[in-house]
Amino acid sequence: MTKFLGLLLSLIAIIHIIQAQGQQGFTSLDCGLPANETSPYEESYTKLMFTSDETFIRSGRNGRIRENPEGFAKPYETLRYFPDGIRNCYGLKVEKGRTHMIVARFVYGNYDGFDVKPKFDLYLGPNLWATIDFQRLGTNSTNEEILHMPTSDSLQICLVKTGETTPFISALEIRALGNDSYITKSGSLMRLSRSYFSKSGSNIRYMKDIYDREWVAHNGASFQKEWTQISTALDVNNSNKYVPPKDVLIHAATPTDANAPLTIELPSGGSGEEYYFYAHFAEIQDLQAKDTREFNISLNGEVLSDPIIPKKLDITTVSSVGTCQGMECILQLTRTNRSTLSPLINALEIFTVIRFPQSETDENDVAAIKNIEAKYGLSRIAWQGDPCVPRQFLWGGLNCSNTDMSISPRITSLNLSSSGLTGNIAAAVQNLPQLEKLDLSNNNLTGGVPEFLGNMKSLMFINLSRNNLNGSIPQALQKQGLELLVDGNPMLCLSNACRKRPKKKVLVPIVASIASAAVVIAVLVIFLVWRKKKATAVGGTSMVNDTFANKKSRRFTYSEVVKMTNNFQRVIGKGGSGMVYQGTVNGSEVAIKLLSQTSTQGYEQFKAEVDLLLRVHHTNLVSLVGYCYEGDHLALIYEFLPNGDLKQHLSGKGGRSIINWSVRLRTALETALGLEYLHVGCTPPMVHRDVKTANILLDENFKAKLADFGISRSFGGRESQEFTEVAGTHGYIDPEYYRTNRLAEKSDVYSYGVVLLEMITNKPVISEEYHVAEWVGTKLNQCDITEIMDPKLCGDYDSNSAWRALELAVSCTDTSSSKRPIMSQVINELKECIACENSRISNNGGLLESQEINISLDSTVVPRAR
Repeated sequence: MTKFLGLLLSLIAIIHIIQAQGQQGFTSLDCGLPANETSPYEESYTKLMFTSDETFIRSGRNGRIRENPEGFAKPYETLRYFPDGIRNCYGLKVEKGRTHMIVARFVYGNYDGFDVKPKFDLYLGPNLWATIDFQRLGTNSTNEEILHMPTSDSLQICLVKTGETTPFISALEIRALGNDSYITKSGSLMRLSRSYFSKSGSNIRYMKDIYDREWVAHNGASFQKEWTQISTALDVNNSNKYVPPKDVLIHAATPTDANAPLTIELPSGGSGEEYYFYAHFAEIQDLQAKDTREFNISLNGEVLSDPIIPKKLDITTVSSVGTCQGMECILQLTRTNRSTLSPLINALEIFTVIRFPQSETDENDVAAIKNIEAKYGLSRIAWQGDPCVPRQFLWGGLNCSNTDMSISPRITSLNLSSSGLTGNIAAAVQNLPQLEKLDLSNNNLTGGVPEFLGNMKSLMFINLSRNNLNGSIPQALQKQGLELLVDGNPMLCLSNACRKRPKKKVLVPIVASIASAAVVIAVLVIFLVWRKKKATAVGGTSMVNDTFANKKSRRFTYSEVVKMTNNFQRVIGKGGSGMVYQGTVNGSEVAIKLLSQTSTQGYEQFKAEVDLLLRVHHTNLVSLVGYCYEGDHLALIYEFLPNGDLKQHLSGKGGRSIINWSVRLRTALETALGLEYLHVGCTPPMVHRDVKTANILLDENFKAKLADFGISRSFGGRESQEFTEVAGTHGYIDPEYYRTNRLAEKSDVYSYGVVLLEMITNKPVISEEYHVAEWVGTKLNQCDITEIMDPKLCGDYDSNSAWRALELAVSCTDTSSSKRPIMSQVINELKECIACENSRISNNGGLLESQEINISLDSTVVPRAR
């Protein structure tokens, strides 16, 4: 009995193997099927072998439909849904350069018990494929089919959350089609219909169709009126590159009126859409010697091909391309003058072209970054799909070159700082030839510094600080132009001298010292990583999700943005991430910053700014009226500040007035108040990271408001420091932050000090000869304030006030952050500066030339004599 059972199981296995071989080039995924259930299994109707999807995706949860009134087959009873993350992707192997039929199937079946119809986007690689909208469809199920030729041997199919509902998928079916079939000039083909002409036929799939295309009987009202069905019991040859099923070709429709054309109304793909037609013909009637069947095929009156004469019991496939300019789209088969018989048609496939303009990331770069991911066991939910595009889904820690959508992006920056990496430096790094910046700092990497890093021609910055690397620095890394940071690696030799073996008597103390240092550094690193993760959990992705999911009252559509700007009529500025336009919302003037789709950093900054400004409110921070997040259209809508930015008023450009010393002091104080709120009043505290005169805006009363929070970051508090990639504007960046990657509130204090020096001197921050702080340092030795103050002030200021402000600016720009004041100290000092200036104004009879200063100060603040 046992032997018989074993033999039976062996036979079943052999049958499954034979069937699987017949399905070569097929991938059939039962999404959400637990791996511990029977997998693979044979689906009863099609006899296709379905397998669990668990090895093809790293995220999502398993679900099962609760309602099945339509009697869905087993592959569609389970599903995978994605409550976590914005983009979740399947990774599948395909044959590059061969057309594949890709079918995604969705059966809601009230699996979650909420009976809320979901809406989400479906992406093919970096491009939008379709929007799945059960609310609009009003059905319980839908599917999307596309014929697509992959440009690499891997395929990414992604589900993207676009609102409050959760994306899900029931099944993924991929079929490699015949060579050279369904070829387009450009783009892929989205199926509108695939039908055969039979009054009473059922749907036809595998095994009758070797490619598992689904054929639906075209048995509508036309058969009752204008058409007559003809059929044959004979075998019809179907051997061509399309191979439609023989069961499709044994039926055909012909006009009941022999003199009338055969008219087919096409499903609309939209006016102006490009259609691809694949019409299959076979003569299945016995013709008399004198009979001829010849006809033309036309779309809305435009002939698409040469006259067609179907071959006896043999297939003829005509493929054509056409465009319907109106909403009505009519395909007609019309007999020619020499034809004695009416036209016929056996089967018809209709597609519209869908173009995918965004090129995928270079496949070699993708392979390299995935090898790095596997090497270090990085399990990041956001690291799915294409690493570089679209920009809103750029993998965290990467930057890419992708200014031209037609060119494959390349990875140019990799930041895995504080990522818990162990082992040696991954060899796959050298397979990123366009890499310019590599940051592996603050990890637990061991082994030597590899020489290949010095052979990477594009690599100009390497940060290996605070690891456990050993050995010596390769000679190849000591080349000109390469910035290499290796501090915090106690076992790493920085010169030839350290390669010499120390005397035996000092070996133990040195090793002991190094071991102690390593322990201290390890503890410090663990603490910093823990704190950074904690800060990220508070101020990172969860807040961004909350921003876009729960702030609908402040969210505008792109059409509303077009309307409020009067079709982007008035440009009022241009930044690194896009143009700024003036507009109106509910009668109030606003400024709208429209994110450029070619911006390299814009999307992450857009998320950060929306997140911050929707939860912080201060009179000296620019107010966010709302935002637009609709597909590729991203916009920030701010209150409009008519007096522009401080930089314009210092330079006098754009017809701006040169503000006097009183207003400069007030602007300095109000900016300091805004920064203090970010550093102390926010939870968690924030560092602006881009404090500069161009980001200080002035309203109609010259009240200052700090703007542009796209690169702001949360941090742990007053005494904390966070490891992060350096960002900001050259000249304003804290040199200590630049050198160590350690971000703290004192980084903003330095930038603020540079702003204060600009306000005092009206000198450029950076020139060919000096930085403004260096220039002031040389002038201070002369102890003459008039040599330092902006000559455009014409000496109209209190010298005590000027000296105090100058000393404050110098202390803020100290190269050591520990010697800089905090913002509350800056505010107190500025109040004293203002008190000095107010005293001068009062002594002059309260007269000012053009502007007034109206800040009320504590009566306890007394000007200090110099």
